[in-house]
Amino acid sequence: MKVIKKYRWLLLALLVLAVLFVSSSMTYRQQTAVPLLERVLHNEPGRDWLSRLRINYGAGEIISVHTRGYFAFVEFLMRKFAHFATYFLLSSFLFVYLDQHVQPRWLQFLLTPLAVGGLAALDEWHQLFTGDRSPEVQDVILDMTGALVAVIVICAWRWFRRRKKSPSA
Repeated sequence: MKVIKKYRWLLLALLVLAVLFVSSSMTYRQQTAVPLLERVLHNEPGRDWLSRLRINYGAGEIISVHTRGYFAFVEFLMRKFAHFATYFLLSSFLFVYLDQHVQPRWLQFLLTPLAVGGLAALDEWHQLFTGDRSPEVQDVILDMTGALVAVIVICAWRWFRRRKKSPSA
């Protein structure tokens, strides 16, 4: 039990990596949420607001309700949020693990986003070998953004917590 406690953050990071590997091993058709969205969001809530959004993504491609349709656009937003959130989690778990095993602290701050960025690049490369999928540099950038935000949030939370605990002058 002591070993699990010592490595729990690393184990959680490895679990996130396993989920990422399985996900990027699936074709787009195996993981599309469009049919579910068509059933659940059949009234197309927020269509007017979403119709105002235009996202320049990939090789200059404009992604919008107009170019993709409502359900595919909602799925695109969900997928990009999933990229950000998954790598946010991965980075959080890895950062906390490294905090217990790597000194000085600046090295932990440097290693976490670099390691997670490398894993994001490997994940996109893995998609080259998956049918109906394509690797995107923008996805790696989004993943690294999630990783950096996680590190900043954890550092800010720790700073505020230390400040709150220290006696006022």
